[in-house]
Amino acid sequence: RWLYGKQVCLFYAFCGVLFGICSLSTLTLLSTVCCLKICFPAYGNRFRREHGQILIACAWTYAAIFACSPLAHWGEYGAEPYGTACCIDWHSTSVNAVAMSYIVVLFVFCYILPCGVIVTSYSLILVTVKESRKAVEQH
Repeated sequence: RWLYGKQVCLFYAFCGVLFGICSLSTLTLLSTVCCLKICFPAYGNRFRREHGQILIACAWTYAAIFACSPLAHWGEYGAEPYGTACCIDWHSTSVNAVAMSYIVVLFVFCYILPCGVIVTSYSLILVTVKESRKAVEQH
């Protein structure tokens, strides 16, 4: 069982969600920047350090919005099913429509959308590399 009380449980769950979403957001932004640099060099070559700093701030802000939402009572944090750690309370969705809406939005914007962007970015990179390889082989 969770031994450290409700406040530590909330903090533990908050940190897990914050760092998890921030990690996926950062990977999504990284794949997008790589795609711009390789597939669209006219735009990618304009990328500067300041742009990177802004994107990192955006990733942290994006993650903070979703991590703070259960603290503002849109969704809930609680013990995991086995009770040994804390995370998003998945069981509250069966009785609470607000918690269900948080889970749906979290699934779409913190899983489907980032994974879709990553797959699209790396697919475009693969296509671009294949096309350039063919162009080099022709010369």
